[in-house]
Amino acid sequence: MKANEQTIQQIERALRKIAQKFPQDEDSSFLTDIHLCVTQESGEMVAFDDEDAEITRVVIEPWIDNKDPHFYDAIIPVLRKCLERNHEMIDRMGILKPFSYVLENDEREILAELYLADDDDTVIISGELMEGLDQDLDNFLEKLMEDED
Repeated sequence: MKANEQTIQQIERALRKIAQKFPQDEDSSFLTDIHLCVTQESGEMVAFDDEDAEITRVVIEPWIDNKDPHFYDAIIPVLRKCLERNHEMIDRMGILKPFSYVLENDEREILAELYLADDDDTVIISGELMEGLDQDLDNFLEKLMEDED
């Protein structure tokens, strides 16, 4: 899915609203991740904290009533691009680090970790990096169990 300029602006406006809710101060004491819950039918993106308190919401017009079965896979790169473009603002948020931006569907199932803000560096977690990790861990544990026998 190709994001138009309006989509990018709407997402970035929502990111600025989130950052305004967590202003930078010398003693960041708020501990949370940011959950972006996107509803495919309404095009609505709602940001929540770990306590399910709503931070902000926006309707992304091109996403309204999108029937693409790969909708969530298609919006992940768009969201990551917006987060990366605004990394300086995000990294200055008054939230204890590390914290993450995660994508959830309308049933509040976590689909992807979009962004990780860390004390040292910002790391964008890509699908390629995490791809096959479960299988690698399963293989490692299986080999470990075989070695014990």
